[in-house]
Amino acid sequence: MKALAISRAEPIAPIIRLVGMLLLALSFMAATVRIADARPVSFADLAERLSPAVVNISTSQTVDRPQQGTPQVPEGSPFEDLFRDFFDRRGQPRGQRPVQSLGSGFVISADGFVVTNNHVIADADEIQVNFPDGKSLTATLVGTDPKTDIAVLKIEPDEPLPFVKFGDSAISRVGDWVLAIGNPFGLGGSVSAGIISARNRDIQAGPYDDFIQTDAAINRGNSGGPLFNMDGDVIGVNTAIISPSGGSIGIGFSVPANLAKNVVAQLREFGETRRGWLGVRIQIVDDEMAEAVGLDDAKGALVADVTPSGPAEVAGIEAGDVILKFDGRDVEEMRDLPRMVAETPVGKAVRVVVFRKGKTVTVKVDLGRLEGSVADAGGAATAPVKEDTSGGEATQVPEMGFSIKPLSDGVREEFGLASDVNGVLITGVADGGPAASKGIQPGDVIVEVGQEPVTAPDAVIAKVDAAKKADRRSVLFLIQTGADLRFVPISFAG
Repeated sequence: MKALAISRAEPIAPIIRLVGMLLLALSFMAATVRIADARPVSFADLAERLSPAVVNISTSQTVDRPQQGTPQVPEGSPFEDLFRDFFDRRGQPRGQRPVQSLGSGFVISADGFVVTNNHVIADADEIQVNFPDGKSLTATLVGTDPKTDIAVLKIEPDEPLPFVKFGDSAISRVGDWVLAIGNPFGLGGSVSAGIISARNRDIQAGPYDDFIQTDAAINRGNSGGPLFNMDGDVIGVNTAIISPSGGSIGIGFSVPANLAKNVVAQLREFGETRRGWLGVRIQIVDDEMAEAVGLDDAKGALVADVTPSGPAEVAGIEAGDVILKFDGRDVEEMRDLPRMVAETPVGKAVRVVVFRKGKTVTVKVDLGRLEGSVADAGGAATAPVKEDTSGGEATQVPEMGFSIKPLSDGVREEFGLASDVNGVLITGVADGGPAASKGIQPGDVIVEVGQEPVTAPDAVIAKVDAAKKADRRSVLFLIQTGADLRFVPISFAG
């Protein structure tokens, strides 16, 4: 029976292999058909449906004209009246000139709310919204947000207007088709197509950079116009390009819809933005910083300083904490946190997970409101380099590449340090050493080493020696420069 079973199986095996190959080929063909079907044959229907809601924005303003030299003639000269009449006939006040600009925008409601870029209408004396059918209406400014370069206008139409709606930019993927419609170089109603080239771009335009990058042609005049997905939803507001010539080279940037629509909603309701405020200064957590604080991976935002009496301090967040989660969302990198906080409603109670001295701690924070004079992101100013003229012998710390001494009254006076500044003064920094590579300068004060306060050179040396014996590659210092605090991981000299 066993031999019979084997002999019957032998002719069946090639058939099974053949069937398998046929199924694989059919599967490949089906996938190819699906890919082909995903390619739009034409954008014409989509462009025809969306174009009536995309408008041109024209502005005018009067700016000061640079003072030009005027021929000087003696008083009473026969040419005096001639020159005066010539300049008076120019028809505009001396020292001023009119300036006009063009941009794009899109209607988001039938009753006439229009979205554009802040830089398109900034300082304008008059704003006109021009429709594809030739109709033109004067707009009033509802509100602007320079931080995201978003502005909202209002026009008063005689009848309901065609409009478009925001989509969910979070579900857009690199490689998705997109359509841009706008007013490049004053050529209204121009349509260009491309794909999403990248997401989450930081181009140093503002504190909440999270741009969509596209290769759809975007030129001057496209600013403020919409970037559409294939469902006809606005997934971005076209804002910037990279171009050495001023024309499109296929690198354009759009404010994602999920960021823009929150700003637009606030501008429509309040005429201004009302962002959440945490009250911390933060730093990047790179691999070196992660090793210094004891994190397994480089992630989160390191709290360099906490605003006195701010929401974070009241909740118990401390300098040296690494914020890992905010309101249930992971903080993958430092720049994520300011955007998360800003998008959260003022007064909301949120849970913040921090990493503190080897453990995770959860705190509950009642968010305040971000004021114009408060920055919720970190950075450190640098003080002028000062020579060590304070007298007395400094203690050398060769592993770190600096010398230090205690804070005496004479030292405080010499370096202009306030009486409430506590720590150890850095009096010298070795050229090319570990400390110099991190921007440490004479006059800086070491406040903490390894997240422990220090007030004497011996304490600093003890902490450095302990880290070295523990085979740590670097030591974490809290450095005060002027009024600013920052954490600095300094590697041991090789």
